[in-house]
Amino acid sequence: MRINARLDESHEKKLQAIQQATALSTSEIIKQALDLLYEKTTLTGRQKNQKLIEMLAGTAEGPEDLSVNYKEYLYQGWKEK
Repeated sequence: MRINARLDESHEKKLQAIQQATALSTSEIIKQALDLLYEKTTLTGRQKNQKLIEMLAGTAEGPEDLSVNYKEYLYQGWKEK
């Protein structure tokens, strides 16, 4: 599908800034914007939360068993001080 769109000066500058920062074409920027808007308008609250959890998973550092043995780690930390 071909799209012909008119942008005001503000949106034109935003488009140019995105192109400079990402080296994406106008078509690719529009596709990604549509994907984001589609997700935003179609996902339920639970799905949005799940997506956020998936994005954040694995970003923290520490022992893998921290959620199970947090009291032991806490005790060890106090003991060291």
